[in-house]
Amino acid sequence: MRRLRQRASLAVVPVCLLLVIIGTVWGGIDGAAQTSGNALAGRWDLTISTPNGDLPSWIEVSPGEAPKVLFVGVMDHAIPPKGLQINGSEIQFLSPKGEEGFADDKVFKGKIVGDKLVGRVSDAGGASWPFTGVRAPLLEGKVAPKWGAPVKLFNGVDLSGWMLRDPSKTGSWKVENGELIAVGRGSDLVTTAKFGDFKLHVEFKNGKSTNSGVYLRGRYELQIETDEAAQTGEFHTGGIYGFLAPNPEQPRVAGVWQTFDIILVGRRLTVVQNGVTVIEGREIPGITGGALDSHEGFPGPIYLQGSEDGPVAFRNIVIRPA
Repeated sequence: MRRLRQRASLAVVPVCLLLVIIGTVWGGIDGAAQTSGNALAGRWDLTISTPNGDLPSWIEVSPGEAPKVLFVGVMDHAIPPKGLQINGSEIQFLSPKGEEGFADDKVFKGKIVGDKLVGRVSDAGGASWPFTGVRAPLLEGKVAPKWGAPVKLFNGVDLSGWMLRDPSKTGSWKVENGELIAVGRGSDLVTTAKFGDFKLHVEFKNGKSTNSGVYLRGRYELQIETDEAAQTGEFHTGGIYGFLAPNPEQPRVAGVWQTFDIILVGRRLTVVQNGVTVIEGREIPGITGGALDSHEGFPGPIYLQGSEDGPVAFRNIVIRPA
């Protein structure tokens, strides 16, 4: 994902998926409240209800008497929102137009009701949508996972097991010589299967000025790019977009096949890029821009980003579900 990527409006394309959970049942939907010092402290998974479908969002409120807030909208990365006001169990902030996927200034106003954060997103033009937030689950496993047999997600021949996120953008992807290729500025490609904890092997090859990513559970983008040289590490290949930088960062090269070997257990992520561990057992704080949903307590698909500049090629995509 590009830092100032294409902006989404509040018109969303409905996505109907045949969702199959592979492997053992994956739990963890009961997250503990992460409060300390104020009622709002902790992480919240938000769902904005619009006439055209639900949109995911996320906030984190730090503890203490002068809390700070991080916000992830429909697109882009975690930012401190503008105009922050917190009064007890009530919160208000602004998502400026042109950022986080909103074409107009959007004001978020919410308050805690029971165990939820409820409120509305509105703008000066009179548009208004309700949102509901739930405490983000901790996703801490009690036992080490046992890995199942390898499953090929890409058969090297066609798009079996995958579907376009935007069905209107046919021709976004092609299969040539055993490679799955995003031509660029098209649709994202989503598996019809969902996964909880897993090991994932992916091989990829960038063009000279391209941008893509692998979304884990459809919510956390592992960045692939050759066009973010001016940005910091968390926007570079091998980073979780806007949250985690790869260390040591690997050369960002075009035209060369590279590998990711990924382990995701709960929120804990390990990424080995080209045989070098660049992220080891680190926590992913929350969803990244472009997430399919904010329901972090549930399994989700793997999806490959095809909505930015291409071409980007993939091959040998193999998963071992827990």
